Amino acid sequence: MLEPVVNFLIRIFRAIGRGIAWPFRWLWHCYLRANWIVQAVVGVCVVGFVALYGYFVWTTQVWTNFNPDYADAYGFEKRNVSAGEQVGDASSTSTTTDTAAAAKSCGRSAIADVAADLTDFNVNQNAWISSMLLYKLGFFGLSWDDTPFLDNKASFQRGINQAVRRTTTELADNLGRLRGTSQVDSDLQSARGNMQFDEYTWYFGLRPFGPKTPTPSYYRAAIKSLRTFNTRLEKCGAVFDARADNLIQFIDRIANDIGGTSAILKDRAENNSNGWLDPRADDRFWFAYGQLYGYYGLLKATHADFEDVLRTRNLDSLWKQMEEQTRSALNIQPFIISNGAEAGWIMPSHLITMGFYILRVRSNLVEISNSLSR
Repeated sequence: MLEPVVNFLIRIFRAIGRGIAWPFRWLWHCYLRANWIVQAVVGVCVVGFVALYGYFVWTTQVWTNFNPDYADAYGFEKRNVSAGEQVGDASSTSTTTDTAAAAKSCGRSAIADVAADLTDFNVNQNAWISSMLLYKLGFFGLSWDDTPFLDNKASFQRGINQAVRRTTTELADNLGRLRGTSQVDSDLQSARGNMQFDEYTWYFGLRPFGPKTPTPSYYRAAIKSLRTFNTRLEKCGAVFDARADNLIQFIDRIANDIGGTSAILKDRAENNSNGWLDPRADDRFWFAYGQLYGYYGLLKATHADFEDVLRTRNLDSLWKQMEEQTRSALNIQPFIISNGAEAGWIMPSHLITMGFYILRVRSNLVEISNSLSR
């Protein structure tokens, strides 16, 4: 009784298959009929296309040196000197001013070190996805950000970059200047400018038309500037103003930054709760994850750079609690990002979960800022 229906469906699917395969069969016959020069050119183009897409898929799926516990390798807890604090001076035993100056030693900025290393992770240890040609071309003209695949790493990298951008701005405007009134440090100013560069620039562009310097080159220049600053700081040739009011301003800016991300997650969760079928949920999630990934190391570095302020104000425990809550958010690594209803159990809301962790971290930052202000 069902046999006619089954046969009908089989014929339908066969017809669809022939319709899909027909253009490829036609192209294959044209290729076979062409002369060997055309065959060679087409063959090289096809192989190049496959290789290019193969490399693109590989770079988007392999996250080299990804490690949520990356900050542990710095051993910040063993430091007992604030950034810029002088720890060595042999002037009392030296006979010349030059010898005394050479013997000076000051604490490095852990913040500058982590900012440089995070950028190195983004553009040297991994390919910068957002400015790759195939990422810019999209999926048959559709932006990869509007698809549910091959864009998670790009969003993650941009989240880290957001944290580093905010940090380099604070380094140049406040932390790397004496009471905010001295001249802006040239290396920090260069790092800030380079980190503000557009995230999507390839070697060639249309607006304006012509060749361009790609995004990773600017970020690599920022790495060099941050490390040059730290080398000068270690020799007491630069300034890091580790005062309480600078710390307050820095953590307030971080709180505002992640607060904005929390609002984006909330808006997406409330207005596009389509479960696994929301193609932008993964972008929002991995951007927020990358931002917390970056700030986790930067906040631990801030603890080291302002260790005297936090110890004097008895805020070490509260700061460590905030670090632990930031780290706990990095345990959320779902295979597929779902943007379901808050009470859903088949398709949960990973955006709401990430937003909850972000608000916990922000709450701790606000509490620390209020304690420092008193």
